[in-house]
Amino acid sequence: MQPVRVAVLAFEGVSLFHLSVPGMVFGVAPAPSGLPPYEVRYCAPMPGRVRCDQGMEIEVPGGLDAMDDADLVIVPAWNHPENVAPPLLAYALRKAHARGAQVVGLCLGAFVLGDAGLLDGRRATTHWACRDLFAERFPLANFLPDVLYVDDGNVITSAGTVAAIDCCLNLVRQRHGADVANRVARLLVTPPHRQGGQAQYIEQPVPALPSENRLPGVLEWAREHLLEPLSLDVLADIARMSRRTFTRRFREATGATFVKWLAAERIARAQQLLETTNLSIERVATEVGFGTALSLRQHFASQLHTSPSAYRRLFCEGQQGALDASITREN
Repeated sequence: MQPVRVAVLAFEGVSLFHLSVPGMVFGVAPAPSGLPPYEVRYCAPMPGRVRCDQGMEIEVPGGLDAMDDADLVIVPAWNHPENVAPPLLAYALRKAHARGAQVVGLCLGAFVLGDAGLLDGRRATTHWACRDLFAERFPLANFLPDVLYVDDGNVITSAGTVAAIDCCLNLVRQRHGADVANRVARLLVTPPHRQGGQAQYIEQPVPALPSENRLPGVLEWAREHLLEPLSLDVLADIARMSRRTFTRRFREATGATFVKWLAAERIARAQQLLETTNLSIERVATEVGFGTALSLRQHFASQLHTSPSAYRRLFCEGQQGALDASITREN
């Protein structure tokens, strides 16, 4: 199986965390079934030793030409967003994008994509702390300041720090399906799916008592009972909270309303069933709690901009293609 080639940009003062995230997600070991090999390479405007934000120096052997054949090009958080990216870097990103590569800006890396002109007319986000500067610098972007990540075709941007993991998991989900992404997340011991539209910054006090932190268990219970008619009242009763208190704590914990969270969880489960079973569309709709195939189709169209049948066909064809390619190489 041909590896997916990933070029990760390094530069003076680069975030060591963001530099590591692509390798952690795409190179997770042991690799779960269905995840093809990934070849993560690091490149810099000037190859050689690069000092990270933590003071460590790393050796970066590749120059910007590493982007020439990359399937994914990832730009970590730009350490000085007020400074315009060098023209040669902007040109390399435009060339990679024009060739068909997916270009990703993690956190303040979105500023570099903006300097390359890749955000004009596209939806984008960045770290909430730099929202005003971003809006001022890139008025032609459709700026969404309150979300975790934005997938706009071949240009993807994420919010700050840990949202980089969500963004990279979404790339796995997009390329290889929800089931593979969930298994990668389990190996990383991280939540399997935080919707891109989830709020990036939530004021949330640390619970004073263990009894106040029942919500994670309640959410897990809800995920295991998606086919049931779930409601705020049902979950509030399980959490032993008033409806008002549960609603407030739910929003604090998830950054979403209960209705949006439940729909996203049901869609994620439907994706997994469509990828891994031969259940009919009607049965999938029932199993995840949408009730009817029409309701499932409406939610798929709203959230994923496709139909359940087209989604299943896409991943079935992708898996068959990978299998055929593997058999051909072995012969």
